[in-house]
Amino acid sequence: MANFVLVHGAWHGAWCWRHVTEALIRAGHRAHAVTLTGVGERSHLLTRDIGLQTHIQDVINAIQTEEMDDVVLAVHSYAGMVGTGVADQLGPEIRHLVYVDAVVPKPGEAWSATHSKATREGRLAAAQASPTFSFPAPGPDVFGLEGEQADWVRRRQTAHPAQPYIDPLDFSIDRLAAIPRTFISCTQPTLATIDAIRPRVTDPKFWDGRWLPGSRVVEMKTGHDPMVSDPQGLTQILLDCAV
Repeated sequence: MANFVLVHGAWHGAWCWRHVTEALIRAGHRAHAVTLTGVGERSHLLTRDIGLQTHIQDVINAIQTEEMDDVVLAVHSYAGMVGTGVADQLGPEIRHLVYVDAVVPKPGEAWSATHSKATREGRLAAAQASPTFSFPAPGPDVFGLEGEQADWVRRRQTAHPAQPYIDPLDFSIDRLAAIPRTFISCTQPTLATIDAIRPRVTDPKFWDGRWLPGSRVVEMKTGHDPMVSDPQGLTQILLDCAV
C-alpha cells in the first residue's frame, strides 16, 4: 500500500482530484487531496495575508495529521512551487515527487518568474483591484476542457490569492535531487504559462546539472487538467511512481 498526497493548482481545490483519489483508493492505497487555504471549499478564508509559505504549511500539516510517510506527492500547476517547498522540508519522507504539468522553479524564483510581462501585469492589476489581493479564474477552455467537464470545473473555480504569485522560494537543490521526480507534460493543448517549464526538465544544466539524474518526463496527450480530462491515465502514472 502506498500513500498519495495530491495538491491542486491555482483556482482549484481538492475537488479536482475526485476521480483520481477514488481510483487510488479502489486500488488499495491511501490517497488524500489537500485544499489550500483561501480556495475551493476554503475560499471563505481568502485574505491578503495568504502567502506561499501558508500553502506549503497546509500540505505539511496534512501529511503529518494523516500520519503519512513514504509519500508520493503529486502537485499540479502552481502547486509545483508548493510541492518543491514541501519536499525541501520533509526530504526523505517524500518517496516520489510528481510535477503534474507544474511549475518547476529554480532556487529563489517566484511562480510569476517565467510568465510573460502581460500575464504578470494582468494578474497583479486584478489583484490590486481586489479587496482580498486575489485574481479571478480563467475559463476552463484555457485548460483544454469543454462540455460537461468545463461546466463542472467552472462551477467550482474560485479566485486565487496573489501573494503566492510573487513570493520567492529558496530551497536546496541537493535535497530535491535526492528525491525521485517525474514531470508529466500535458500537450494537447499545452498551457502557455507552463510552456517555459518544459525545456527545463530536459536540460542537462538545470538545477546545476542535478535535475536529469533521478527524473523522467512522461507525456500525456490531454490538456492542463488531466485529473479531469484523463483521470484513468493520470492514475496509472501515479501508480507507476509508487513502485
